[in-house]
Amino acid sequence: MSRHEQQFECERCVDAAVYVLGALPDADRYREHLATCASCQAEVAKLQPVVDTLPATVPAAVASEALRERILATVRSEAELLRAAGHEADQPPRAQGRWRSSRGTLVRASVAIAAGAAVATAIVLSVGSSTGERVSTGSVAASVPGARATLRQLGAHADLVVAGMPQPPPGRIYEVWLRRASGPPQPTDALFGVTSRGSGSATVPSSLHGVSEVLVTSEPLGGSSQPTSAPVIRVPLRT
Repeated sequence: MSRHEQQFECERCVDAAVYVLGALPDADRYREHLATCASCQAEVAKLQPVVDTLPATVPAAVASEALRERILATVRSEAELLRAAGHEADQPPRAQGRWRSSRGTLVRASVAIAAGAAVATAIVLSVGSSTGERVSTGSVAASVPGARATLRQLGAHADLVVAGMPQPPPGRIYEVWLRRASGPPQPTDALFGVTSRGSGSATVPSSLHGVSEVLVTSEPLGGSSQPTSAPVIRVPLRT
């Protein structure tokens, strides 16, 4: 088996990019799949820091729901095209005739379009005006000296931005939780890693109405339904 085939031995690896962008329709099923698939775990671990870094490099902002849906629809459709193309979509075409070479060119173009759509999604959803933005400062565990966490809210949209955080250990990732009143923390689909310099961000995927605290814990790749470690970040909110 070639190195390329080993890297993409699972057909669901093509969903990893859409998953880390938060645009995968069956995210819950993919999270269950991640728990047992080393290939997809590796692909998510490779892509997540890239996606997390983009919002941290520009002012936070909110795109309209209509615009968000149009861009995410494009990402989803390109993911379907990649899935249909199969694992060898990004390999150079073999010398097997004019038709096969043309088909390989079209497939590689599809890969480029999907990559462009992914980058466009991350940038468009992150750039814009920050007028009316509400900023809450989080407290970081004493075991992570020098780290900082900020929750930026604009309307119903919220981004958690961190700096100076250590990278999660191999096989683990940071997960965002929401606590309402005095109840237990509730999981979200917001999973993120950090760069080698400790910067990263995650979009909180649900309304913060009634939320008293946003928390972050270190969890296995794919996330958990219940915290398996103590919170490393706590962001109290005024309700």
